Amino acid sequence: MLSSTFKPLRISAVVISLVFFSVASADEDLASGTFKGASGYSTSGSVTVVKTSDGIQVVLGEDFKFSGAPDARVGFGKNGKYDSKSHLELLRSNKGRQVYAVPASLDIDGYNEIYIWCKRFGVPLGVAKIK
Repeated sequence: MLSSTFKPLRISAVVISLVFFSVASADEDLASGTFKGASGYSTSGSVTVVKTSDGIQVVLGEDFKFSGAPDARVGFGKNGKYDSKSHLELLRSNKGRQVYAVPASLDIDGYNEIYIWCKRFGVPLGVAKIK
């Protein structure tokens, strides 16, 4: 009789922990968009802002392509204006999927664009409006 009393408790604990784990580990897409080239540069492909258990990330899609330029960086902007304080890091590759961590100190709520930005010449190389 004692063992049958404990079986439902063990099963319930397993079910509860599985439900909690699947909810806690789910990523959430916050915004997404598609790059368009700027300043005579070719930039294309998708970008998504994702909230994960590790924080917020900017994810350039597998389809991301950039024609190349010196000092290309990833960052945020609003209504056609790049914010240099939002700089994440140098662009790692001119093509393919890339993930950039957004510092916890950066409030992204006020931004509606992701930029590929040339710091050296102060010009946009690609812009994606995100929604």
